[in-house]
Amino acid sequence: MTTLDLPLEFNLEAVHLTDEQFYQLCIHNPEMAIEQNAKGVLIVMPPVGGESGNQELELGTDLAIWNRQTQLGKVFSSSTIFQLPIGSKRSPDAAWVELSRWEALTPEQRRRFPPIAPDFVIEVRSSTDSLETLRSKMQEYMASGVRLGWLFNPKDQQVEIYRQGAAAAVRPLPTQLSGDSVLPGFVLSASRFAEG
Repeated sequence: MTTLDLPLEFNLEAVHLTDEQFYQLCIHNPEMAIEQNAKGVLIVMPPVGGESGNQELELGTDLAIWNRQTQLGKVFSSSTIFQLPIGSKRSPDAAWVELSRWEALTPEQRRRFPPIAPDFVIEVRSSTDSLETLRSKMQEYMASGVRLGWLFNPKDQQVEIYRQGAAAAVRPLPTQLSGDSVLPGFVLSASRFAEG
C-alpha cells in the first residue's frame, strides 16, 4: 500500500493547500508524483510503463538537442512542477521556457517550483491516463499562457496540437510536427509512435 506523508495539519476532507504547503507535501513524498489542478484537487500520478517512459524521454531528448543547438531557452523533465498562473501545479512530460522569461525569475523561484507557464509542453498518454483528464490538463496549460502544446495519444494513434486562440488540431500518427514560431526550426518526426 502506498502512503502519503502529510507533514502539515489540515482537514483531509477539504484540503486547501498554500503554495508552501504543496511544496512541502511534494518534498516529503519524493517517491510520488503529485499535481494539483486549478480547482485545488490533489492528483497522485501513477508511474508509467516502459513504453510510455521511453516515449517521454525520446521526445524530451529531441527537444533538448534542438535547444542545445539554439540555446533559446531551458528544457524540463516530467519531474518539474510548474506553478501556473491559474493556480494549478502541473508537471508536463516535457516542457520548454524561453530564456529571457526563465532568467526573469529569481534564483529562489528557479530552485523551487517555478511560478511560470512554460512556452511549450508535451504530454504523452500512458495506458493509465484518461484522455479527457489529459485534455483538461492541456486546457489548463492554454489558459495559463502556454503557447504551444502537443498531446500524444499512442493508443488512438494521434496527436493533438494546442495553440493559443485556436481549437485543438488532431493529426494521425506518424506525422511531422513543427515548433512554429514558439520553437523556431524545431521539427519533430513523430514516427516512433507508429504501430508495428
